[in-house]
Amino acid sequence: MAPDQQKAQIGIQSEDSLAAEDLYKEHHEHIFRFIWSRVHNAQQAEDLTGEVFIRMVANLSGFRDRSLPFRAWLYRIARNLIIDHHRKESSANVLADLVDPSIAQPSVEERAEKALTVEQVQRALQKIDPEQGEVVELRFLAELSLEEVSLVINKSIPAVKALQHRGLSSLRAYLKELE
Repeated sequence: MAPDQQKAQIGIQSEDSLAAEDLYKEHHEHIFRFIWSRVHNAQQAEDLTGEVFIRMVANLSGFRDRSLPFRAWLYRIARNLIIDHHRKESSANVLADLVDPSIAQPSVEERAEKALTVEQVQRALQKIDPEQGEVVELRFLAELSLEEVSLVINKSIPAVKALQHRGLSSLRAYLKELE
C-alpha cells in the first residue's frame, strides 16, 4: 500500500474529511468504470459508486482488521453492490462501455468505431464462462493485480490465473470466428 494511501486511511479513521476526499478522488473513476462495466447504465453506476464510498467511510474504522489491500477492499464492496443490484434487477452482467467518461467527446467516426469494438467485446465476453469474463474484466479493464483479483472474487491466485488463461483463450477463439 502506498504511503499516501496509508496516511489517507489513517486520516479517515480520525474523521479527517480531506483524507476521505483524497481517497475518493484517487479511486472514484476506476470504481465507476468497473461498476459501469457491470450495470451498463451511467446513472445506476454513479449511484452504486456513491454507495461504495459511503460504505467505505462507514466501515473504514474496521479496515485495519481486514486481510486484503485497500483497493481490493473497494472492488469487493463494488462487486457485492453489483451482485445485489443484479439480483434486484434480475439482469445479466455486461461488459463496460470502454469509452472513458472523463475525456472530450470524440468525433462521430471515432464513436462509431469504438461502439463496434465495444459491441464485439461485449458479445465475446457474453460467450465465455461468466467467472472467466469477470476475471478478464478485473485484470484488464480494472487493472487489478492477480492478488487483488484473488481477494475480490475470493479464489486462490492459481485459480485466478487459470480463469484468466481460459478466458483469454476463449475470447481469442471467439474473436477469430468474427474475423
